[in-house]
Amino acid sequence: DYRAKRVTAYLDLTQSLVEEQFNKLISTDWSNSTEFHKYLNLLPENAELLNLFAKLETATEAEKFQLKEEFKSKLSMGAVDVNIMTKVDKLNYDKDGQELPREYSDALSALRGFAQSKAKGSVVFSAGMNPALYGYAEQFSEFYPNQFGEISKGIILKVSDYRSALIQGKFLAKKGLWVSEFRIESGLNCGGHAFATDGFLIGPILEEFKTNRSELFQTLYETCQKALQTKEANPLSTSPTFKITYQGGIGTATEDSFLREYYELDGTGWGSPFLLVPEATSVDDDTLERLLKAKKSDFYLSHASPLGVPFNNLRTSSGEEQRIGRVEKDRAGSPCYKKFLMNNTEFTEQPICTASRQYQNLKAKQFQAGEIDTVEMEKVQAKDCLCEGLSAPAILAAGETPRRNLTAVTICPGPNLAYFKGTFTLKEMADHIYGKLNLNVDLDRPHVFVKELQLYVNYLKKEFETKITEKVAKKEVYLEKFRNNLIEGVSYYQDMISSVQVDSDDILQKMKGQFLNLKNEIESFTLSLKAEVV
Repeated sequence: DYRAKRVTAYLDLTQSLVEEQFNKLISTDWSNSTEFHKYLNLLPENAELLNLFAKLETATEAEKFQLKEEFKSKLSMGAVDVNIMTKVDKLNYDKDGQELPREYSDALSALRGFAQSKAKGSVVFSAGMNPALYGYAEQFSEFYPNQFGEISKGIILKVSDYRSALIQGKFLAKKGLWVSEFRIESGLNCGGHAFATDGFLIGPILEEFKTNRSELFQTLYETCQKALQTKEANPLSTSPTFKITYQGGIGTATEDSFLREYYELDGTGWGSPFLLVPEATSVDDDTLERLLKAKKSDFYLSHASPLGVPFNNLRTSSGEEQRIGRVEKDRAGSPCYKKFLMNNTEFTEQPICTASRQYQNLKAKQFQAGEIDTVEMEKVQAKDCLCEGLSAPAILAAGETPRRNLTAVTICPGPNLAYFKGTFTLKEMADHIYGKLNLNVDLDRPHVFVKELQLYVNYLKKEFETKITEKVAKKEVYLEKFRNNLIEGVSYYQDMISSVQVDSDDILQKMKGQFLNLKNEIESFTLSLKAEVV
């Protein structure tokens, strides 16, 4: 069970370091602590802690003790959250090649490691529903309420729309498992793997969550309480943590505050811009330089992931250079050492990775025999070793060399990063998010709503241009549905900006023209597909 034990050991160490830093922070002489003031300076201007600290500094000696205790009570330790990408759930085998029981798969082992650790935080389930993983969570008391109705380890779901949140939330609630946060992510305007919706845009999606928030809470609350009663377990508290947040493509403080206030969100997430903050993320100098020099067209949606899911990629990364170089030398594919993404049994009894040299060679033989065409072969050769490529920058940034000298870096920023130029300190990025500072962001950057729509229009255009070889009628229905959803989304935005101050007047005027042009482009797509029925 070394996989789970490694996870537990790592998380225990992380938790101890967090606690050590937190205890040091609250026990120090605040008036002379540079670290403490650095922390305060990262907060938004209207933060309650800043007002309380201002009172503390001007208080009399008699008042200071009580104010200091109140201040301490409002300081909270950061959570140690972990993410499990539910599709990364390879089955494992013993030394004799015998398949191990289901609980020893990668995702279930990771969950077990988190549950058994001292980490105080939540598990984030991303990339869709995994019934086996969700069912396995039922075995751990840490995900259930204690005698006070409190849950020591939370569950967070990344979702793309309201329907997904309701289905997954009810699945877990029926097991007595409470979802403390629904983390909504843009289908295309995000980093890493991209899970495109059928043309549903983030504005209408957030509107649906806002409208149905109370109903969602009540449905899940009643379902969960009933399941806990059946299990004769402790009930939830009367007001358990229930958050709805959004992440994907946010670039200005105005966008951030509008999303939080208008859609009544509990929080927002900024991911890709922090790749340019060395204090916050581990990116090696070479890759950082490549990010800064990259053009907008270098940030693209690729077929690089062995999981078969679209993957946001950097065209100029050293990982891409390595992949292309191998193809040109007739050595397509990667040596497969870590084996996290082995999920293909097209040629073998036990799964292998589609980015591996073994799989690539087998597909090359099919191509040479005329069994697959050039387009299909190019998609196969686009697969990259994410296990090595995504871990390499952290190792290189620490001044170490990856094992077997596999130094090529794969990095997966969202399209939004193309508009940020320069490297920034953590304080500068925090100040930019909270509107205390405007970073060097491209003036031509579209509003977050417009950018996502542009990405979906480009995605749909490629879908229309793809040659159909079978099930033509089904494809036509899909494309028509996709197009109609986009048009409805544009109409939603057009109505919104005519009645709500979404942004500055200049940006609103620009958005009106952009939405009109994009709507016309969508409507120009026709269903006269080049169908080649075989």
